[in-house]
Amino acid sequence: MRQNRQSFLIGFLCIVVSIFACVTVNIYFPAEKVESVAGEIVDDIRGGEAKGQEGSTQKKDTSFLRIPLSAMTCSLVWAEEITTVSNATIRGLKDKMKARYAELKPYFGKGMLKEGDDGYVSLGKVEGLGLKETRDLKSLVDAENKDRERLYLEVAKALEIDASQVNRVAEIFAKEWQKY
Repeated sequence: MRQNRQSFLIGFLCIVVSIFACVTVNIYFPAEKVESVAGEIVDDIRGGEAKGQEGSTQKKDTSFLRIPLSAMTCSLVWAEEITTVSNATIRGLKDKMKARYAELKPYFGKGMLKEGDDGYVSLGKVEGLGLKETRDLKSLVDAENKDRERLYLEVAKALEIDASQVNRVAEIFAKEWQKY
């Protein structure tokens, strides 16, 4: 009788533990990878002139440091491979967005455009613009936001992030866009 009771208790505990183990779902989101990719992509599009770099618009060439360091340790090479994301679609989007940024840049400076926390551009105060200029600016903003949406989807796909997490990718990109 005592042995049956112990067997029952052990069986019951195993069932309870397995139920709780099945309920726990851990969704991995590689925030560090996305931050690295976002910084690289935004820097490519915006030309490397963040607000903190007012006097210098060129990036420092640190490639000479990578060769000796990567020769000494495999982890640096591995980390660089993981955070490099590029395919034909991403390259095409970057080229279009870089060309469009030249048109958008003056409006950012005047406060007529704002970088949102969601990773997208929105209109600010457009007083002083004519009807046609406002319409043209809105058209530019719409095109930019469509390309950003595609970019975020492509980056998520390249990093094997579930499509339901694209908004998190966009929020990480938002922090990088806001640096400019």
